[in-house]
Amino acid sequence: MMRSRKLLARLLFIMMIFQIIVQLAQATTTNFTVKGGEEVTKTLNLAVEDHVLIKFTIVAQSDKTLRFYITYPNGTVTDFGKRAVFSHSFVCDAEGNYVLHFSNTESPEDKFVTLNYEIEHYIFGIPQMLFLTIIIVLVCLAAVTAFVLMGKPR
Repeated sequence: MMRSRKLLARLLFIMMIFQIIVQLAQATTTNFTVKGGEEVTKTLNLAVEDHVLIKFTIVAQSDKTLRFYITYPNGTVTDFGKRAVFSHSFVCDAEGNYVLHFSNTESPEDKFVTLNYEIEHYIFGIPQMLFLTIIIVLVCLAAVTAFVLMGKPR
């Protein structure tokens, strides 16, 4: 009975750790409509050395372009012009909110946007998922070692 409780406690602990690790990865696909004459913004809260990949596609009846620009935490703006299909990757050099602007102020037509972005965090210069995988392997090796040493007769 006591052994099954220890096993259950260990299993719950492993599941909690796994849940924490899984939530740290961030990749998002979202769809939204930018109405004619309006602008839609999406905010990404990023840390230093995050690797970001942004992709989007515009769907509309006639003019399939939107003006796209990014506002960085330090106040600078990078304007990418009017785009229908877009792909851009960058490495964050400042921590804070990066604002993606989708501007449809020059057209009366509504436009449908499919936005995909992926944020890869780095820890000690190693991608976060690889770092956490190494930690999991080390914990498993320590558990196996403890099990082997506890099972040896003296």
